[in-house]
Amino acid sequence: MNTAPSLSVVVCAYTLDRWEDLQAAITSVQAQRRPPDDVVLVVDHCPELHRLAGRLLHGVRVLPNQQRKGLSGARNTGVEAAVGDVVAFLDDDATAHPSWADRLLADYRDPRVLGVGGLVVPWWETGRPAWFPPEFDWVVGCSYRGLPEERAPIRNFIGANMSFRKDALHAAGGFRTDLGRVGTRPLGCEETELCLRISSRRPDAVLLYDPSAAVRHRVPAARAMWSYFRSRCYAEGLSKALVARYTDGHGALSSERAYLTSTIPRAFREALRPGRPAPVRTALALALGVGATALGYVVGSVRARGTAVPATGPVDHAAVKGSPA
Repeated sequence: MNTAPSLSVVVCAYTLDRWEDLQAAITSVQAQRRPPDDVVLVVDHCPELHRLAGRLLHGVRVLPNQQRKGLSGARNTGVEAAVGDVVAFLDDDATAHPSWADRLLADYRDPRVLGVGGLVVPWWETGRPAWFPPEFDWVVGCSYRGLPEERAPIRNFIGANMSFRKDALHAAGGFRTDLGRVGTRPLGCEETELCLRISSRRPDAVLLYDPSAAVRHRVPAARAMWSYFRSRCYAEGLSKALVARYTDGHGALSSERAYLTSTIPRAFREALRPGRPAPVRTALALALGVGATALGYVVGSVRARGTAVPATGPVDHAAVKGSPA
């Protein structure tokens, strides 16, 4: 009889500015219908937040990031500390549906499944802008139009709502600390690169997208502006260029090719249908998003040509545990 594995939930935080969001995230995890076996909060080089969280958050292990500053290093620290068979990641400005943990774990009864990601629903602080195309909800860290609407294998997950078998994370080497967000710098794709690395090690492995495992992700007013939209798309292009560099290109961009050839043309047609709100501005956003991302990819590719690909794994487990590297 296959039983659900044990679960650790890792939440990473870097600033006191999200204290109320962080409290809500932790509360949502502790209120799960199937409570996790372990909750770990990793504080990314913010001593004030570390002291406050250690004093006020009960039932949570609060740890400092033991690796390079940034989200990837914080996640790796959480993985090393986690006791569960499965490690789930929730953003500090997201809240999980009460059935989230139960839904994630149910999918791991299939031994081929090495990772499960779920739906990330945007919670617009100031209301969704009329011009903001749902196909670009990845800009604000949420699930976007074009993802599967039912359970299905997928290339990579959205970082606000994802989980992996812990042994698969260790075997792959964890998250690259030279990819991903540091503070408010809008770079990313460390999840994409990790998923590609896991799949390359186990061709029979399944990374499963299950939209029934849902979380709600806060979208602050600053992320509903044209300036953020443009900069985040450009940063995504830069990050994708690094992923292509690390993973030998073609397979790394398979989802992007389908997105550009199918999802985006359909979005243009939908935006320009009679009666649609802000059709011109939505079409402009689609064009700007594609153009800024492509420009970032070109610039990132040029930069990457002069950079050697590191031959060693991205995680030094000895250093994480406090031993000499």
